[in-house]
Amino acid sequence: MIRVTPSIVLDEAELVERFVRASGPGGQNVNKVSSAVELRFDVMRSPSLPEPVRLRLAKLAGRRLTQEGVLVLFADRYRTQERNREDARERLVALIREAAVPPKPRRKTRPTLASKQRRVEGKTKRGGVKQMRRKPALD
Repeated sequence: MIRVTPSIVLDEAELVERFVRASGPGGQNVNKVSSAVELRFDVMRSPSLPEPVRLRLAKLAGRRLTQEGVLVLFADRYRTQERNREDARERLVALIREAAVPPKPRRKTRPTLASKQRRVEGKTKRGGVKQMRRKPALD
């Protein structure tokens, strides 16, 4: 069991890990060892996530979410398989924690009288500058 928040706990059986060969530096070792981790988590069918968190997580995941609703995280930052596995899990937990925080509601605000006056003064000043650029009127 992976504790994400006090109310959200993930079952490790919900995570699917696949080990693949990592690209990048590593010498001859990189061609022999499958140290990169591809972590898959089914967001849409997970019984562990409440509905609002599920929707926010799907939005946060962006292009890492497949059309079937599976979140795919790829970790190849480290040379060892175990460290990459931990990294992928940490990133998943961080993403779910971020989705668990409800967004702060926006409060409508109105412009102050002073800001309205500054705006009108600025427009008047600008109009005066443009008026000075005109050719003088022939009377």
